[in-house]
Amino acid sequence: MTQQWIPDILGEGFEQQTLELDGGAEATLVRYLGTGPEWPEDLDGVPDPAGIDADVLYVHGWSDYFFQKHVAEFWHRTGARFHALDLHNYGRSLRPGMVPGFVTNLSAYDADIAAALTAMGRSDVPGHDRPLILLGHSTGGLTLSLWAARHPGVASALILNSPWLEFQATELGRRAIAPLVGLRARLHPLTPLPPVDPGIYTRAVSATLDGEWDYNLQWRPDRGFPITPAFLDAVFRGQATVAAGLGIDVPVLVLLSDKSYLQPKWSADALTADVALNVDAVAHRSLSLADTVTVSRLPNALHDIFLSPEPIRREAFARIGRWLPTALQPSDADVWEARTAGL
Repeated sequence: MTQQWIPDILGEGFEQQTLELDGGAEATLVRYLGTGPEWPEDLDGVPDPAGIDADVLYVHGWSDYFFQKHVAEFWHRTGARFHALDLHNYGRSLRPGMVPGFVTNLSAYDADIAAALTAMGRSDVPGHDRPLILLGHSTGGLTLSLWAARHPGVASALILNSPWLEFQATELGRRAIAPLVGLRARLHPLTPLPPVDPGIYTRAVSATLDGEWDYNLQWRPDRGFPITPAFLDAVFRGQATVAAGLGIDVPVLVLLSDKSYLQPKWSADALTADVALNVDAVAHRSLSLADTVTVSRLPNALHDIFLSPEPIRREAFARIGRWLPTALQPSDADVWEARTAGL
């Protein structure tokens, strides 16, 4: 049954639609209609507002949901149609009795993405005239990378905001512990693993502490959702697939901080670094995504680049604005094939 668009919690200009999935699960699609106040920032390098007739689909990371209104406003300014997806068992889609973030394979989100594209007036098969830009953060970046590789010809560009493409302890660490995690996932998939999040990231971003952002603490807890073996096994298998090479058929932009802070205690250094990822390992692994990958490092950026201090996120938007028009142009090979067709 088709659901109706209703007002979203983010306020004026934002609407949401519930997406019914098989098995009784639900996802939630948020769209921005651009009826709110115009974004006041004059960003160098942002394309002309009428210049990008594209659809944008954003997917959040682990223990997260979409609340970054300024990201929607940026894309609206470029002329794109912005949508964000709260995956099943996350955020707006989290229902009583559900295990937050539970999944046994990242391909389980294919149904969420397919339903979102349908609600956007698209499909998960090639053939749509309007470009599709995929935008993923952290685990959402890993999920969309795998999805794009399995669905060639559907997307036109992939933008990854600190994607969780590799384990913090690098590939050797992942390969060493992955069999143990896999065994535990089969025997005790829902038994939480020992907590590893001391709340450092929350302290860096929350307006109640040292950050500037307000959000729903039930949907984005101080120390994150308990990590289950099933979820970590799904991530490790996804990362192993990336490491083997994905061959994504569209240009990829990877935004990362220039450094990590992975210590278990608070330091002011956490305000100028990625506290969730080994950014050097991710930068290296990014080269396994596609033939055309741009890795852009932003000094002093946080794990979510768009939650960084205002000058940093302005620079991130400007870099997207400079990269995107070229990424959406036909490749030299496509132009050559078109020009030589029939000769």
